[in-house]
Amino acid sequence: MHRPAIFAAVLGLGRAASNIGDHWVQNDHCARVKGATDAKPVYTPTGNADEEPVAHGTADGIKACAWHCLTYTATQAAVVGIGARVLGIRLHPGAAAAALAVSGITHYIADRRVPGGVLETLATKTGKSKLYRLADHGMNGAYALDQAWHEGWEAVAALVATTRATAR
Repeated sequence: MHRPAIFAAVLGLGRAASNIGDHWVQNDHCARVKGATDAKPVYTPTGNADEEPVAHGTADGIKACAWHCLTYTATQAAVVGIGARVLGIRLHPGAAAAALAVSGITHYIADRRVPGGVLETLATKTGKSKLYRLADHGMNGAYALDQAWHEGWEAVAALVATTRATAR
């Protein structure tokens, strides 16, 4: 198996795992709260109509985003690990760990979504601020830019993972 084929396989497995981790594994609490800050809290209902919603600030946002990124990265590790084994690809453990770190850390950076965060700042500096704020016509610009960010870093992670990979 040639190096480009190994890269393509690892990238495909990682991309599939990313979608699973981001959309199926992530729980509703993390999805809602991961961007919360003390300045812009997120309120969640208690389930009891007589009670006030619970306010989530910075500490809750950090915890929710960290948990999401942990489950996201674990999903990638499982899918890429199993897929590589089935395909007869041997990933070097250090390179695989570094790739998962790249993916998990960059995912956290984007998903905290604090006001003035990395994605919003990058969108503004590249002339994409209107797209970032777009939430109309069946489209959400912040989400589209978020996914493009993740996909780009997943390609970097796949390159890192396959630097010392071999076929069995």
